[in-house]
Amino acid sequence: MISALPVIPVAAVLGAGAGVGVGVTACSAPPPSGFRFFTAHEGAVVEDATARIAPGPADDPAEKGHPGAREAGVVHYIDTLLSVLDTKATPEVFAGGPWSSRHTSGPDMMASFIKLDPVTEIAWRKRIAGWQRRYRQGVANLDKLAGGDYTAVSKTQQDKYLAKPAASDFLSLLFEHTIEGLYANPEYGGNRGQQGWKDIGYPGDSQPRGYTADEVTRSDGPDPVGKTAIVAEALKFLGAI
Repeated sequence: MISALPVIPVAAVLGAGAGVGVGVTACSAPPPSGFRFFTAHEGAVVEDATARIAPGPADDPAEKGHPGAREAGVVHYIDTLLSVLDTKATPEVFAGGPWSSRHTSGPDMMASFIKLDPVTEIAWRKRIAGWQRRYRQGVANLDKLAGGDYTAVSKTQQDKYLAKPAASDFLSLLFEHTIEGLYANPEYGGNRGQQGWKDIGYPGDSQPRGYTADEVTRSDGPDPVGKTAIVAEALKFLGAI
């Protein structure tokens, strides 16, 4: 990663996307084989771009042992988000509950989504339509900056094109959705195999088991990324866009 484009620091965004987003993928499910909204090329561009924001070992040797956007299936989270109102009688926008199957032998009740009222559905349709336009235009802009195919250029060049002013609006949206896809509940389509949670040591939602008194009071050590570093990273990101 070049300095103009921020890498998401481990633990700096713990919980930033938890419970946010849409879509459904069981945490043990294999990665999807295709896309519902993206074309194959658009999906490849978005996968490469999110992997430059949050690289894993396949994208940066320094991230060995730390899964990134590619490993967590962020592109499929985004694809599901952009097509969530197209295929189901009950759109997969708000996960149900009261809990998942992560700490119980019962069914994953978070995978049963809540029916939207008409006003809420209209609002989501407008929001998603705007995102769809921004993704289509954003991918086209990255391809144009790269001379035709963003996926065909080097990672250093990909970083450079993402940091261009012409890509700033898209980068802002992509950064937000990358965080969500890494750390949201797996039912929303990302965080495949809970890799994002495992990397930052987060056990996920603990109901109905809850937390023991010892777990509540025991320190797990100092935060690996302090407030100063988080603020600095945020300012770097704002400077990039």
